[in-house]
Amino acid sequence: MIRFLATRALGAGVTLLVKSFIIFSLIGLMPGDPLDLLIQANPEATPEDVAKLRAIYGVDQPIGERYWSWLTQALHGDFGYSRAQHRPVMEVILPALGNTLILMGLAFVISTIIAVFLGTVAATQKGRLLDRCINLLAYAGISVPSFWLALVLIYLFAVRLGWFPAGGMPQQGEGLHGWAVRLTLPLLALVMVEIGGLTRYARSAMLDVLGQDYIRTSRAKGISTPRLLFRHALRNAMIPIATIIALGFGYLFSGALLIENMFAWRGMGRLILEAIMGNDYNLALVCLLFTTAMILVANILADLAYTWLDPRISLGGRRR
Repeated sequence: MIRFLATRALGAGVTLLVKSFIIFSLIGLMPGDPLDLLIQANPEATPEDVAKLRAIYGVDQPIGERYWSWLTQALHGDFGYSRAQHRPVMEVILPALGNTLILMGLAFVISTIIAVFLGTVAATQKGRLLDRCINLLAYAGISVPSFWLALVLIYLFAVRLGWFPAGGMPQQGEGLHGWAVRLTLPLLALVMVEIGGLTRYARSAMLDVLGQDYIRTSRAKGISTPRLLFRHALRNAMIPIATIIALGFGYLFSGALLIENMFAWRGMGRLILEAIMGNDYNLALVCLLFTTAMILVANILADLAYTWLDPRISLGGRRR
């Protein structure tokens, strides 16, 4: 186990290193630089002033030297400043990350529970009316564009009925009720989008398990259906589903770009877009690397979950 974790940690470190260089290079090759915004705000700046600013910020150096300077500082815990917001990068990321985890975390938990339940029910009712209805809902969730669904929810529940606000973050002093009413529409949109694909995966995995010999033997022994499903079948069916869940868990930290923009939710997805559009090098780089790191961690956790779901799976290579 220790050898496996060390190998995966080394691989994750190499992946982050390579991706950081690629992202840094791509952002650095974009036309213009962050100082263009400062120059446009001060039309009296002379070419000499511009040259001094570029030297101070290091944007006049080759990309390789700039990357090495950033990497050495990052390894010491200094991720630099957001040039657009004039604050340390981590001070900008942490509030957005908290908002994303609240929204995406709730959507992830709710959609996973509902999808696994619906997939299990559909598998047990294969070919029947209930199975067809669940499949129809799943296909609808997969096919409907998230931005269109967000517009429909805003029009129906905010404009026509007036039950919820169309978007925005909770204001200071609104309390739990303010968070609840502003979370409802984006949370509903995310759950409806995410539930379709996971339901199909859960149904397929459960159908595969229900066709195994040990399930037929358990039925012949007279084991009740609920016990058979939730104690024997579901645990084995969760092995392939765990991979999908792990990927979804990793993407929690990147936010939902379209949903967050449609509902004016200040999360990681919107922050990444603003950083890229504003040539905010440090902020965009750290946000993307943080997302990558969380996806890698989620995959390692999925591998560990395999051993818990099925003790026959060994991560150490040789079994004793």
